[in-house]
Amino acid sequence: MFTRFCAALARLCLKVGVAGLGLLIVAVLYQVVGRYVFNNTPTWAESAAVLLVLYVTMLGMAVGVRDAGHIGLESLLVMVPERVRIKMELLIHMLVLLFGVVMAYNCGLLAQSVWSYKIPTLGVSEAFKYLPPAMAGALIALFSFEHILANLQGHEVEPAWH
Repeated sequence: MFTRFCAALARLCLKVGVAGLGLLIVAVLYQVVGRYVFNNTPTWAESAAVLLVLYVTMLGMAVGVRDAGHIGLESLLVMVPERVRIKMELLIHMLVLLFGVVMAYNCGLLAQSVWSYKIPTLGVSEAFKYLPPAMAGALIALFSFEHILANLQGHEVEPAWH
């Protein structure tokens, strides 16, 4: 049941990321048309595009951790005995979980510290810049925990996009 929840959450992140990518394309296109066709650059388009890039990349990164799409050193794991490989994989997932927790916590603190400041061109809080990595850190920790449970049970985590 936990794996189904994580898979559904990862698929939701992918869908939100694709929607964000579509909005990013629209924002950049609007900015380019405004600048070169109408000679009137919309001030909000660049800030919105940067914010959308943060959300899209952070959600994609979290899903990449769940689906094991991140960079890894497979050659060493292939050469060691099975029981050593399992222990090394557990250690890797525990370190990634720790990274996710630290990332979520510190980015959450950053978001909280700048909550009262506004992005001038968008009129929204500066915290919106730090919420994507905070959310991604929490998702990374959750998905790493899923991998740890699966390894302890002798299972593999199925990618969300299957």
